Amino acid sequence: MNDWQRKSPLDWETYVNKMVKVAAIEKHEYEGWVLTVDPVSASIVLATFLENEKVSISVVLGHAVQEVKILKEGDDEMKQRLSGIFAPEESKAYSPEELEKRKNDLKTWLETNHIPVTEQGESGRTLCVAGVLTIDPPYGPEECSSSNEIILSRVQGLIQGYHEKQQ
Repeated sequence: MNDWQRKSPLDWETYVNKMVKVAAIEKHEYEGWVLTVDPVSASIVLATFLENEKVSISVVLGHAVQEVKILKEGDDEMKQRLSGIFAPEESKAYSPEELEKRKNDLKTWLETNHIPVTEQGESGRTLCVAGVLTIDPPYGPEECSSSNEIILSRVQGLIQGYHEKQQ
């Protein structure tokens, strides 16, 4: 086990959102912004920004790491860029009012189409369809969950169609 692998997750966390140079075995060197460090293998996930907004992701395996040198601290803008790398394209922050409207509109549409739907949870944020499927905010097909694959597939298709008509 090398020095890097002996560090604790709290030590590794200090490298997140920083530009680093990683010296690895066989004289390999890697440079990039640290997205995360795997707490089990001590592997480092690096992001490098290329031209035209493309991103290159590299993983340096923990056992190969010999030294990690911090080159630059990440500012708030860089932290935002890094956190958005794996966020889906359509990922959008909705205000509580927008979420409430989306929930109520979808619930009304489902009820209009004779699909039994109730609100669930302490705050009533989750919709429950026929007692076997739940829809969490922001109420798209991806937020549906059910152990019944047939119902899941059909309701996701309905919601997809509903959202396409809304746009």
